[in-house]
Amino acid sequence: MSVQAPVIENAKIAAEHVNFYYGAKQALRDITLRFAPNTTTALIGPSGCGKSTFLRCLNRMNDLIDGTRLEGRVTLDGRDIYGDEVDPVELRKEVGMVFQKANPFPMSIFDNVAYGPKIHGVRNPKELANIVEQSLTKAALWEEVKDKLRDSGLSLSGGQQQRLCIARTIAVQPKIILMDEPCSALDPNATLRIEKLMEELKRDFTIIIVTHNMEQAKRASEYTAFFLLGDMVEYNTTQNIFLSPQDERTEAYITGRFG
Repeated sequence: MSVQAPVIENAKIAAEHVNFYYGAKQALRDITLRFAPNTTTALIGPSGCGKSTFLRCLNRMNDLIDGTRLEGRVTLDGRDIYGDEVDPVELRKEVGMVFQKANPFPMSIFDNVAYGPKIHGVRNPKELANIVEQSLTKAALWEEVKDKLRDSGLSLSGGQQQRLCIARTIAVQPKIILMDEPCSALDPNATLRIEKLMEELKRDFTIIIVTHNMEQAKRASEYTAFFLLGDMVEYNTTQNIFLSPQDERTEAYITGRFG
């Protein structure tokens, strides 16, 4: 399928002619997408259209599902992330993920954030404390939790837990942050805080977000891709997608006529 797309030079991460299969079922067809550094891209489309499957292709989370298969290439800084020499665990340090439901570990706030750096070899207590403070600050949570770092991460509110998960993700200094409907379980105020946080985080990271919320896509992203039935129908700047979509299916979806 020919999709008119913005010209993006020096893509941080890119998919080239990606086909993806769950067993014999093809879930993605010939997806080519390039993501500009230090921007937020929204992936939109109805349930079951392939957007979350595509997101998981970008950090090989689909490898954890038996019987799956990817054709095509996904590159990070020009390196094929499906190459034989690539360790998926190391890859997920570079391409972090925040899930739909906040999933803090059943441990202290401090240990939630320090967990990743410890796994990757950081042992110095002062260095760990510095990483935890910086990560919680970047996740706009430090001022709220700095006096209760030894409290359980599970004691926080839903919105705080999601920001804790974001802090945990950025503690290992990824290049890309993937977010799979990170606000779907949050109230409007918590949602706006996450969106404001995304605006700040893209100074340091490239963000790709799956969302069903059209207003969120408009507010939070520079680029938007519309998926439908395993195809990428249209990809453009968010302004062009919402003000002058080129495909009638895109227009029908964003105006609420289906989906």
